[in-house]
Amino acid sequence: MQRFSKTYSVQNSSQFKKQVLQWAQQFREVVFLESNNHKAKYSTHQAILAFDAFTLLQTDYVNAFDALKEYQKNTNDWLFGYLGYDLKNDVAQIQSKNFDGLHFPDLFFFQPKKLIFFEDDAVRFEYLGVCSDEITSDFEEITAIFLFDEVVENDVIIQSQTSFTDYEKGFNNVMHHIQQGDIYEANYCINFFVENKDINPTDVFWKLNQISEPPFACFGKFNKQYVLSASPERYLKKEELKIISQPIKGTAKRGLTEIGDDFLKNELASNKKEQSENVMIVDLVRNDLSKTATKRSVLVEELFGIYSFKQVHQMISTVVSTVSDDTNVVDIIKSTFPMGSMTGAPKLSAMKIIEDVEQFKRSLYSGSIGYFTPNNDFDFNVVIRSILYNQQQKYLSFSVGSAITINANAVDEYNECLLKANAMKKVLEEC
Repeated sequence: MQRFSKTYSVQNSSQFKKQVLQWAQQFREVVFLESNNHKAKYSTHQAILAFDAFTLLQTDYVNAFDALKEYQKNTNDWLFGYLGYDLKNDVAQIQSKNFDGLHFPDLFFFQPKKLIFFEDDAVRFEYLGVCSDEITSDFEEITAIFLFDEVVENDVIIQSQTSFTDYEKGFNNVMHHIQQGDIYEANYCINFFVENKDINPTDVFWKLNQISEPPFACFGKFNKQYVLSASPERYLKKEELKIISQPIKGTAKRGLTEIGDDFLKNELASNKKEQSENVMIVDLVRNDLSKTATKRSVLVEELFGIYSFKQVHQMISTVVSTVSDDTNVVDIIKSTFPMGSMTGAPKLSAMKIIEDVEQFKRSLYSGSIGYFTPNNDFDFNVVIRSILYNQQQKYLSFSVGSAITINANAVDEYNECLLKANAMKKVLEEC
């Protein structure tokens, strides 16, 4: 379906992003992807806003990937949405009986009537023909939006679903499976939640983004359910016939001084335990990509790269492959989902153990948000460092985890979880 385009200059791109996201809240479906100007390899757009669904697909995990394949093929247009973690049940026949306070559908994608692309001091509107005559009036409405700071109500009570005692029990269970040779690594996660709380989702998103400024930040509104994400991790990208995966394994806190920060960064780079965790997931990703790759095309472009973000240093590797031009794009995702960095190795055994030891249903956490393009490319993040919010139930939660290997100990892994939780806690305590 044809889209019509018009480009405008904007004096203050940061302000315009806030104006347009606030203005877009009148629509039921909204996805905003923000790179925070990270100019890393394989970056594409500075930011994209998709909103106002023309068509949509919402379903549970049963035959979900088949439904998405059909929808993507028949639509042949931009699609934005998410893949919930429990789509694993569609590919691995695993069930989750854990508590779910969020009730997100397992899969949600929509074809937006309206798209806005942000590039430096310009914005490009791309609207479907059914609403292309609204571009000028929409731009004028957006620029007239008055931004203001909300009054802060500090009445948030953040509860942990897993005490350290419970965490240690789960940790020992995972370690037993590692010692028995059932798995080499598992990503064991814990959950925090807030009940009976109204928040302003856009306000919380911008505060979370300001604290972290990650390359794969995302605001998602799917009717009454929201994801407010400061994700630093790419799950999977297709760029013509090239597939890119960039798993994160290895975390260190930032230092208070430049010297201290460099010390912690170098310590992470040389940490054998973190390298061991990372290489296990790299091997898993290589295996996943090989399922759709052309012969001998799977390569590790970067191993143990150290990247610094405002809250933490991360160890990131890049694995790539090539696919043939007749490979279905949804099949590429299905053959690699869920991502290895959020499960463990071997993946199937790790996922089964995770279901036993964790005390909550992951929902969209450790799933993915992103988009398909009309020419069959795609780009998806990993939903971590994220707040999930059910506005109707007034329930929100965030989850964090770490990789458990044979050299791990419960205290260090629990503290790593708390470190990753800092940004979400700080934002919610101020909202």
